[in-house]
Amino acid sequence: MDDGLLTTRDMAFLVHDWLDAASLPPRGGEALSRESVDSVLELAEQGARDWFLPHYREADRHEPTLDEAGVHVLPAVREALRRYAEVGLFSAGFPPELGGMALPYLVQSALFAQFAAANIATAGYAMLTIANARLIATFGSAAQVDAYARPQIEGRWLGTMCLSEPQAGSSLGDIRTRAEPEGEDDLGARYRLVGNKMWISGGDHDITENIVHLVLAKVPGVDGALPEGSKGISLFIVPKVLPDGRRNDVAVAGLNHKMGYRGTANCLLNFGERGGAIGWRVGELGQGLPQMFQMMNEARIGVGLGAAMLAYRGFRLSVRYARERRQGRLPGVRGGAPVLLVKHPDVRRMLLEQKAYAEGAVALCLYCARLVDEESAESRSLLALLTPVAKTWPSEFGLAASDTAIQVHGGYGYTRDFDVEQLYRDNRLNPIHEGTTGIQALDLLGRKVLRDQGSGLAIAGARIASVRDRAAAVPALAAHAVALDAAWAQTLATIAVLERTPGACAFDNATPFLRAFGHLVVAWLWLDQALVAVRDPADPFCAGKLRACRYFFECELPKIAVWLAFVASCSDVAAAADPETF
Repeated sequence: MDDGLLTTRDMAFLVHDWLDAASLPPRGGEALSRESVDSVLELAEQGARDWFLPHYREADRHEPTLDEAGVHVLPAVREALRRYAEVGLFSAGFPPELGGMALPYLVQSALFAQFAAANIATAGYAMLTIANARLIATFGSAAQVDAYARPQIEGRWLGTMCLSEPQAGSSLGDIRTRAEPEGEDDLGARYRLVGNKMWISGGDHDITENIVHLVLAKVPGVDGALPEGSKGISLFIVPKVLPDGRRNDVAVAGLNHKMGYRGTANCLLNFGERGGAIGWRVGELGQGLPQMFQMMNEARIGVGLGAAMLAYRGFRLSVRYARERRQGRLPGVRGGAPVLLVKHPDVRRMLLEQKAYAEGAVALCLYCARLVDEESAESRSLLALLTPVAKTWPSEFGLAASDTAIQVHGGYGYTRDFDVEQLYRDNRLNPIHEGTTGIQALDLLGRKVLRDQGSGLAIAGARIASVRDRAAAVPALAAHAVALDAAWAQTLATIAVLERTPGACAFDNATPFLRAFGHLVVAWLWLDQALVAVRDPADPFCAGKLRACRYFFECELPKIAVWLAFVASCSDVAAAADPETF
């Protein structure tokens, strides 16, 4: 029975046939063979199925609870993460000197994909912990790495990122958490932190004996005032339990009860109720936000991949349901037995839409993961351009796929008897956290397109042109090459208009621009995959890839023209609306 995890064939197509993982340069060891990659991916598939999937519904129905002893989670969550650590999956991407296997980021992401599909809430603990440890390993001192990165790499402790505050939300320049200097010790510059942090996933729990919080805070100046804006932010390691075994001054003020991701303990944390939580500064004073961007960007790709996998699992469950459920008769047919849902043209349309969105989103995120592995200036520039797309496009259109999955299931899909209801609720968070769609749109258009001298854009253009030229030489794909070229030309023309637009008006319609640019990128990557699939069009699997590519080009790519026309018009229909209008 299809349980909705990424199929072995799909995984092989993406990781090997398309992205060629075995060709990646070694990261601290011997080059990977296809066999060694497959063995790790098979372990992940089996582990996701055996350890994470069985408590997917149970963790949703039995949310974390809070009492005087702290936060308690479903025991199955703790056991699943213990098994995850036991087989070395926390450490998989770290170098051998830190106890890892030095797996490429592409392979790490493919591993995570299976666990995200099986149980996104439990997988979230692992994603944050790995990113937390990687940040400390990158910017921390040797003593900090030994004390706080290694236990997370081993999976003995879990980690968080503490950025948002109740009054600041995503506006990190407005945070008010204070860090007062308190001398130095073996772990570096020591501080006392006082403040509140909101929306902290994994902020407290009884899964591990300690939790490593990475906290953004401001160090007051000589006048006692906090510096203004984001340049005054520093980063601190603040553990739940101090090295001497004492409980740090970190308290759970409450749990946030969310629509989805209910198995992840999401907390409001108070630092310093009893005089100040002890923390150690990471790196230089005032460098907290640049350092944290490493973890934030890793989390953004992780959020996008999680959204893609929720959509993918909903799609696979929709296919299974449509192949099993009999209902109605085809148009023009009277009498006879009901036919399978999959026989109805509109159901096949919905399945194709899900496939194009979900598999396109997975491909986008894994492509970005491979860019991390390429380790060149070109790949870094392109990754910077694509990161807001990788976070947002899967979140928005993965959610659309999850919505369609419910529609395929009909009334049953709207009940808790089928997982698609929970998959939709879980996926609804992804357009919000790690930077909302609007924030990602401003990042893409502002920092990456209009203020970056077009370096990332030029690299994207060259890669798109390469795919276009190769596709133009294949009769079955030639029309797609023409359509992609036209969409790219309109995108560049729209950017040229925005470059001439005065002041902030250029950013008034950044979100429609992000939507159009995301569709362009996914079309490019679908056509790139089609160049692989077209080698064996008689194979049903490859035929499915080609059909989804065609669907995207015929049904989705034309939307770009409408979105970009609106952006190029510099319409002030929203920006100039009087608040009293609403």
